[in-house]
Amino acid sequence: MGHLYFHLIMKNKVLIACKNMETDMKLPKIDQVKTKSLFIICLLSVGLTANAQTKSIQNSPLLSEASPETAGMSTERLARIDSICEEAVLKGEIPGLVALVARHGKIVYWKAFGMADNQINQSLKKDDIFRIASQSKAITATAVMMLWEEGKFQLDDPVSRYIPEFKNPQVLKTFNCSDTSYTTVPANGEITIRHLLTHTSGIGYGQIDKDERFKLIYQKAGIIDLFTTKNISIEDNVKKLAKLPLHHNPGEKYTYSEGLDVLGYFIELMSGTPFDVFLKERLFDPLEMNDTWFYLPDKKQKRLVALQTKSDKGEWIHYPVTFYDPDFPVKGARRFFSGGAGLCSTVKDYATFLQMYLNGGELNGTRILSRTTVQTMMVDQTNGQCSKSKGQPYKDYGLAFGLINEKALQVGGQGSTGTFYWGGYFNTHGFADPEEQLIGLLMKQTRGKLNDDTDWMFKILAEQAVDD
Repeated sequence: MGHLYFHLIMKNKVLIACKNMETDMKLPKIDQVKTKSLFIICLLSVGLTANAQTKSIQNSPLLSEASPETAGMSTERLARIDSICEEAVLKGEIPGLVALVARHGKIVYWKAFGMADNQINQSLKKDDIFRIASQSKAITATAVMMLWEEGKFQLDDPVSRYIPEFKNPQVLKTFNCSDTSYTTVPANGEITIRHLLTHTSGIGYGQIDKDERFKLIYQKAGIIDLFTTKNISIEDNVKKLAKLPLHHNPGEKYTYSEGLDVLGYFIELMSGTPFDVFLKERLFDPLEMNDTWFYLPDKKQKRLVALQTKSDKGEWIHYPVTFYDPDFPVKGARRFFSGGAGLCSTVKDYATFLQMYLNGGELNGTRILSRTTVQTMMVDQTNGQCSKSKGQPYKDYGLAFGLINEKALQVGGQGSTGTFYWGGYFNTHGFADPEEQLIGLLMKQTRGKLNDDTDWMFKILAEQAVDD
């Protein structure tokens, strides 16, 4: 009922705005052009909300389990993954994990190791649900590009055209640590949709920002950085964020940011639909990603893996409440839909999402994105700025994922050129190698300083099992 109410309010806002614009047509001619343009945007927001994804002349099947040899993989070599996972759990380096490998649309390896919750002695199951945090970003970016394909906006449009609070952005100049006051200078340009997608907007990331000044600025402003159980919407958060200074001029550098949260609100505005409803109806339902949610339904909550850390005694315990409550997927107001970090999912659901990309934007007979759009998304969009920021010349960034370039072959263990990847704050990781048609996912739920090497080991072991 709440989503329906929100949906009606969104449409009302648009219709009221449109009516006001009709009245404003008495303005001078140049202003009439502007208002007519906004009027068209309003009509699009109302008229295209009912758009569903289209059927495709392709009809690739959903992922299904098969023997490794049918997909050109070695059973014996995949068994090496067992060894590293079992050893990591036995040594207490991790409480547990779920690993999945798929090739040519077939799941050839899918196993769970260790515990979902050590405190209640609950074993991990391979279909358990994880907080995927920043792996949400690629899903949000996908939704943005779905709307872009409908001709609703251009990637280099200023976001202030749709969210006026972002007009005339300011860049941080000086900062006073004693009272957190600061001065700014006008940015040399506006933040665009592309900047938000590629972490080049200059927006920061509060509590997890590398710059301590922005941690204090965001905290003082009451910005929600990742997740919350509080009664706040993404609209509230984004409009506060828009008033804060930037790290640098838009487009100047790669700075990991809350840009995808801004885009979550942008999706609501452009679709006239609550963000969570848009994702469910337009992406998750067509792909049968039935275990991917911002907040879990009651019947799925028992499958949520506990977030754990090591105690001083070396025991696995629940991670405490810090600047966020780890139980956000099941508690609180359940209305803050973080496009940058808020989703929960399973390894199979996320593998399904990655398989759609390997198929050029189609799966289960549904066209999510055009092959041509996927091609645009899978090239470096930062002109090497991501590589410089990370100090890893083989890593670029597209419009939804990190990308492995040709320099990775020399490094080794990164996948083929064109491999796309990303991970999450609670140690979930995934990659897809288009050349080998290979997907690898490793999901854990841990925070704190841990001696855990399973991530880089798993990537090597998934790739070395190719046997055709």
